[in-house]
Amino acid sequence: MLMIKSNCIWLTGLPCSGKTTIANNLQTKLIAKGIPSLVLDGDVLRSSINSDLGFDIKSRNEAMRRVAYLSQLLCTQGITTIVSVISPLAQHRFFAKELFKDDGRFFEVYISTDIIECQKRDTKGMYEKARNNEIKEFTGISSSYEVPENPFLMIDTKNLSITECVDILYNNIFLDR
Repeated sequence: MLMIKSNCIWLTGLPCSGKTTIANNLQTKLIAKGIPSLVLDGDVLRSSINSDLGFDIKSRNEAMRRVAYLSQLLCTQGITTIVSVISPLAQHRFFAKELFKDDGRFFEVYISTDIIECQKRDTKGMYEKARNNEIKEFTGISSSYEVPENPFLMIDTKNLSITECVDILYNNIFLDR
């Protein structure tokens, strides 16, 4: 039986940058190729295992700790995990990366789409609500986002199709290994 090494693909970027869409489409491609995978999406996790947390720094730290450990657990079971979370602070991503440091299965991918484009895509009006102080601690407006210094990949979704973004991920993570 062919053993496929599972990976953690950690998509980080501003709200509405394309993380969830890319994650879901990548999972579809992986499943079609027989690679077991699961998407851990920030919004879904917020309504489930992280529903007891707020948006303050202590809560954000705990949310990212939970997601990192869950992704590691899934990977040890042979499931490629596609994590789609803002993870605004470098310490969040560093913590997750450290969990995988001995096996090289962690791929930090910065969805580098600029805030102007993200605001254009915002169908829920979150950016406007944040600017009007209706949403507190909103990443990119009232809460900072620390750009990754040395991600495995950087993808700007502004001028690429979803298919192109997924192909870039697949080709760089699954074909080159």
